[in-house]
Amino acid sequence: MGARKRIKANQNKEDRKSRSFAMLRNCPTSPRKMRLVADLVRGEDVNKALNILHYSPKEAAGRLEKLLLSAIANWQQKNEGVRIEESNLVVKEIFVDSGRMLKRLRPAPQGRGHRIRKRSNHVTLVVDGRNSENNEN
Repeated sequence: MGARKRIKANQNKEDRKSRSFAMLRNCPTSPRKMRLVADLVRGEDVNKALNILHYSPKEAAGRLEKLLLSAIANWQQKNEGVRIEESNLVVKEIFVDSGRMLKRLRPAPQGRGHRIRKRSNHVTLVVDGRNSENNEN
C-alpha cells in the first residue's frame, strides 16, 4: 500500500471511530420503496424522525425505525455520560443502496417466461450531534 493510500485509510478509520452509524443489509424491500421513507427522515432531529417513522403506514418505516434505534444505541456506547437530549442528535446521513437481486421466472403465454426480479437493499444511517455552525443555518 502506498503512503497516500495508507494515510487516507487511517484518516477514514479515525473518522469512522467518531461517527455513530448503523447498517441494515439485505433488507427484502425494493430500494425505491425504502428511499421514499428514508427521504422523510434525512436531516431531521432524532425524536422527530422516530415519530415520523412510528406513525408512517409504510412497511419500510418499521425497519428504518429499528435501524434508527440501533444507531442511537451505538451513539450512546461511544459517548458515555452524555445525555441524548443535550446533544441535539440528528440523522446526518441516510442512504439506500441496492442489494442482491433474486431472479425468478414466471410462466407466460405461448411457452414464454417473464423475469421477476426480487430486489433487496442496504441502508446506512449516520447519527451525529448538531454543531453550532448547523444551528446558524
